[in-house]
Amino acid sequence: MADPLVLAEEGIDVVGGRMILTDHPGASPLTGSPGPGHIWAGHIYVHRRIPVEPTRPPIVMIHGSNGTGMTFESTPDGREGWATWFVRQGFSTYVVDHAGRGRSGFDPTSVNAARASGSTGGLPNLFLGTAERLWVNTRIGPVYPEPFPGVRFPVEAFETFLALHVPNAETTLAGGSENTIDGVCRLLDRIGPAILMVHSQGGLYGIEIARRRPLLVTALVSVEGGAEGVTPADVDRGLRRVRFLSVWGDNSFGAALVNGDERREGCARAVDVINSGGGDAALIMLPDMGISGNTHAMMADINNLDIASLITTWLEAENPG
Repeated sequence: MADPLVLAEEGIDVVGGRMILTDHPGASPLTGSPGPGHIWAGHIYVHRRIPVEPTRPPIVMIHGSNGTGMTFESTPDGREGWATWFVRQGFSTYVVDHAGRGRSGFDPTSVNAARASGSTGGLPNLFLGTAERLWVNTRIGPVYPEPFPGVRFPVEAFETFLALHVPNAETTLAGGSENTIDGVCRLLDRIGPAILMVHSQGGLYGIEIARRRPLLVTALVSVEGGAEGVTPADVDRGLRRVRFLSVWGDNSFGAALVNGDERREGCARAVDVINSGGGDAALIMLPDMGISGNTHAMMADINNLDIASLITTWLEAENPG
């Protein structure tokens, strides 16, 4: 069992968003409809944990598709997650729920309006991956419920892992994912220079945030996150200043769905573009280091803290790229 976690401060922040006038807030089962009025939406929820003596830069953690900040806060089988482990190493951590997702809430107006009118034309798509898709896309195994030999995901806790996923309800928000990008930029404006740690869908968010705030992103750690579209012009405009690490687990070569060759090769191209422009970037394939069996959700795998330690070593190395 880990030692007690001692914090100087713990709390939440609501960053970004706006007041929205809605004609369709829905109806309470107890009091009925309140009628038109204002709600707040488009913000990000941030859970902050500050160690007693911070000795390293803050880390802002951004989850992926169908996820929430819970991605980093614990594992499906109840072991310590990265959010608190990094605090123990002297990092302040700021765990984000995407705008429209999880504890950030969403805008129910379009759903309630469709229910009131009987017309479904304006309904947003609320995607939530099935168990069959999540198993394959996380690369726990080639087909549900068959695991890969030697997989390090705690397969006995898969149903909990599935239960922790939520719909991508940012589709209810004007601007969609732009709300999350803007919210994290505002968070960096507030807390100062920080490391961004992004996972999966959050990868491209991290790239865009680094484009907009290159002086406030000291490093971008991408855990199998997308990195397509990085250009030499991006490097010249500021990405040269942002150290970039892309970390990949096992079984990505020839993988089905999105967490395979195309995304990994996009990360490799981004690394080449950044390094060619005088930046500092690296792609780590864990199997090449003798670390086998890790999945797309390596922060949940049974060796999750070993991977966190490897990332910390990279962050503190001189010119590791």
